[in-house]
Amino acid sequence: MDITKDIRPLTEFKRETTRFLTRLRDTGRPAVLTVNGKPALVVMEAAAWQRQQEQLEFALTVADIGKGLEQARRGEGTEAGEFFETIGAGKA
Repeated sequence: MDITKDIRPLTEFKRETTRFLTRLRDTGRPAVLTVNGKPALVVMEAAAWQRQQEQLEFALTVADIGKGLEQARRGEGTEAGEFFETIGAGKA
């Protein structure tokens, strides 16, 4: 993020929406819009938002896998066969 270009007043966004949209598409960077000098909104291109969501989902998945591996190293958890038997018996 380039704060000299990516943090702008909401009023400027309203006046120059077309220019903002072009910049968002061209750069893929979000814009932080301010109201009374304070951050209020983040605007970004839909494709960039989707990529960011996918990256976040991947990072959370990796973190969860790491957590599961650590729990397994500590001997915590349930054996897979026992777990599936529990589900099949409706005890989960």
